[in-house]
Amino acid sequence: MKTIVFQGDSITDAGRNRDRDSERGIGYPTLVAGELGYKYPAEYDFINEGVSGDRIVDLYARIKRDIIHRRPDYLTILIGINDVWHEINERNGVENKKFFRVYCNLIEELKAVLPDLKIFILEPFVLKASATEKAWSVFRRETEMRAESAKAVAEKYGLFFIPLQEKFDEAATKAEASYWLSDGVHPTAAGHELIARELIPVLEKEMRS
Repeated sequence: MKTIVFQGDSITDAGRNRDRDSERGIGYPTLVAGELGYKYPAEYDFINEGVSGDRIVDLYARIKRDIIHRRPDYLTILIGINDVWHEINERNGVENKKFFRVYCNLIEELKAVLPDLKIFILEPFVLKASATEKAWSVFRRETEMRAESAKAVAEKYGLFFIPLQEKFDEAATKAEASYWLSDGVHPTAAGHELIARELIPVLEKEMRS
């Protein structure tokens, strides 16, 4: 059985049970596991290692425990919004140059230890709603910078990149932003479905190649 690990912040965490891998929370990891687990029964193990509040430096600090020791065949990473949000609210974010540098360190270490690991980088995203509207221009500008860095990391190391900001922007023309991201950051059921629909085709294609 091959292993797929989902890594990220609260968007990935989504209330998962840290004591039971089968309880993956209410977010996109469960949606992905549901669809692909149904199509390919007992072929893949889906593990959610997202941690609410994580920045890139936090994710990197737990690289051995949460990724390397799991020895996954596939890894998805969605990180970046807290690197912006924590700076706005707590002056404890991660500036963009460091975000890129630490992301590169993470990938390089993973590739050295797990050379056959397939890595999928998801683009961080934001919309204007209750948690973001007061500092909207900063949120949007800084999140776009982290998105550009995430894409640059994917390109540098030949990884898969899943664009999401444009998809959420388009979705917000059909229903208000909070319909998709409840506070401008955290996805609703519909928002998680959007992420899953963008991720599944890319992930599935590589899983079955």
